[in-house]
Amino acid sequence: MSDLRLPFIAAGNEHRLSRRQFLEMGAKFALMAGGCHLFPGAWPASAESDDPPEARYWAGSVGEKADCLACHTAQETTSEKDYHRKQPIVKCLLCAQGCVLKNGERGRCRARINQNGVLKSLVYGHPAAIHVDPIEKKPFYHFLPGSNAFSLGTAGCPLSCRFCQNWEISQARPEDIRTSVYSPEEIVSSSARKHCPVIAFTYNEPTVFIEYLTDIARQGWKQRMKSVLVSCGFMNSRPLDEMCEVLDAIKIDLKGFSPDFYRDICRAELDPVLRSIKTISKKKVHLEIVNLVVPTLNDSPAMMTRLIEWVAGEIGPDVPVHFTRFHPAYQMLQLPPTPVSTLETAYETAKSKGLHYPYVGNVPSHPGNHTYCPSCGKIVVERTGFFVLSNRTLNGKCPFCGRVIAGVWS
Repeated sequence: MSDLRLPFIAAGNEHRLSRRQFLEMGAKFALMAGGCHLFPGAWPASAESDDPPEARYWAGSVGEKADCLACHTAQETTSEKDYHRKQPIVKCLLCAQGCVLKNGERGRCRARINQNGVLKSLVYGHPAAIHVDPIEKKPFYHFLPGSNAFSLGTAGCPLSCRFCQNWEISQARPEDIRTSVYSPEEIVSSSARKHCPVIAFTYNEPTVFIEYLTDIARQGWKQRMKSVLVSCGFMNSRPLDEMCEVLDAIKIDLKGFSPDFYRDICRAELDPVLRSIKTISKKKVHLEIVNLVVPTLNDSPAMMTRLIEWVAGEIGPDVPVHFTRFHPAYQMLQLPPTPVSTLETAYETAKSKGLHYPYVGNVPSHPGNHTYCPSCGKIVVERTGFFVLSNRTLNGKCPFCGRVIAGVWS
């Protein structure tokens, strides 16, 4: 099969255009400009009209997956009351939303559905977006700097962040986006043809396609490729354990350090994200953290300090933490971009609290993009935007003083 064609991704205002209108318009402009392409093929009438594969991580009310304790307490299940379901119910155990679904209903992510008492994945083999990106764009600054990452995502996300940069696919249903089917083997072979040593699962929340993700990662092992995840961190423990077994690096978006912020702005909870970060750190998978700093919402000095102190105390000083500039998007068009001074304050606070590798993100050419040796203070990796100008590390060490620089360098 020929190389996968790369779909167009852009941002827009959902109140002016439907998702399909926006994507069709984007395709026309991309084709005229000779840029990225949407996937070939017809718009599917319904993702439910196919026979999607069974999902992992769920419990049901009937059959082999029956598990009453997934929804009821032990006391309820031992009571004299006899429970009878008129229709099969399933509970998704993939993420912390814990969706309980009647027949025909989808989870909050829109990517998983109860079909006659079986939870099915509507996105396996259906990437909605593929692109070759610098790995710094994820961002990973301490994992194979300067590498190209073969990046893919599908429709769907369990969160509903009002500032989402990729809302066109993360907030879409699978049938909203034109796709073709690509096997894990085809993804890996296309990555090899593009000379990408890394496959990145990104754009939407990749946890919603965990079955596809882990199959691709395992196939990539055979070609000595590394796999990385860009995630909101809202998955449950068992799925995260499986992903940690097959992934080489994970970047978590720690969107704020307030339960109210997560509930009001993302329709989610903070605690599962903190749990995931601690788990990844203990698994010794390479970890980086990003905090998108949104003006008036999560940028108070008190909240930033709490976030930094938690990372320093629970994870340690060597985890890279990126304080990234917000730009108006999706339902937050009324807010201004983050003042650079706010990011600089977070950067300096992180250094003062003992973090070795804070960064200023989304501000090209800012000195906060560089990696500095924690011992001698000299630049060991110099960057502008998403591009590495020089990588002076020698076998993972500072060339000036010999200090080990945390990360994966080869």
